Amino acid sequence: MDKRTFLQATLAAVALPGAARAGATAATGRGPTLLTISGAIARPNRGALDPALDQLMSKHGLAFRQARTFDHAELTALPAVEIRPTLEYDARVHALRGPSLHRLLDLAGAATGGDVPIVLRAFDGYTVEFTPADIRTLNPIVATHIDGMALPLGGLGPLWAVYDADRMPELAARPLPERFARCPWGLYSVQVGGGEG
Repeated sequence: MDKRTFLQATLAAVALPGAARAGATAATGRGPTLLTISGAIARPNRGALDPALDQLMSKHGLAFRQARTFDHAELTALPAVEIRPTLEYDARVHALRGPSLHRLLDLAGAATGGDVPIVLRAFDGYTVEFTPADIRTLNPIVATHIDGMALPLGGLGPLWAVYDADRMPELAARPLPERFARCPWGLYSVQVGGGEG
């Protein structure tokens, strides 16, 4: 091998790891993470929780070795489901749109067999636990939009795990304030399984 070929091969080998890292950053660096799915998942795209940098998750007692994260662009690029429930806040019907929670769990490769707990957590620490059967029955979406507008941080967003209570006789029969107790707004974390994943 001549000197020029050797230098080109060496430079390419040195540049490739940096190029691979840059490509990975570009693929996942379109925006800040809005949703983190952790626990028993098979398709992570980030590493372990860092207590110094993942302050809110750490304060809420989360721990994981790997997770699948989604930013706004990824969430809104997925097929959206629209529901039109009557909301407790103003007793009016609103159009809520976003990907199904089931779809997001599938994308993360979540272990959703049997009675594995699936814990949804909001910014304020409010938590709700589902089973896979609950998710199949209630079919919640992770709403990104209400009435055509993005859900704002400081309101019900930027993400709201919500189902169409009006279409479920058992829930529709309850008073409005009781229909959405299992629908955390300000959703930011979904943990699959009870232990650290």
